[in-house]
Amino acid sequence: MDDVFQALSDSTRRAMLRDLARGPRTVTELAEPHPISLAAASRHIKVLEAAGLVRREVKWRTHFCSLEAAPLARAHSELSFFEQFWSSRLEILDRLLREEDAQTTLADQTKPHAKRKKDK
Repeated sequence: MDDVFQALSDSTRRAMLRDLARGPRTVTELAEPHPISLAAASRHIKVLEAAGLVRREVKWRTHFCSLEAAPLARAHSELSFFEQFWSSRLEILDRLLREEDAQTTLADQTKPHAKRKKDK
């Protein structure tokens, strides 16, 4: 799983995966939107392949890449633990803040109001 998270840590690789989610692409097509060389794009793709996120097929001299989504599903499953953790913490914080607001409102309502002097 570490190699998946390492692969996802780079914005260029995440963008490549988004492109591949729309269908297979060549290395050239994956490199095109980025200010990188084909060699650099190929290195990024190798990281994605090592993480199991991309499958590469060679037809003649053209390399076609496809998304392999299973590792992303496992990463999502791993991250869902933290989502549940933070959601429960945020719910507690929300409850505490609402209680504090309610106490402040109640305290303001029970304060005796100062008598106003009439303007002459």
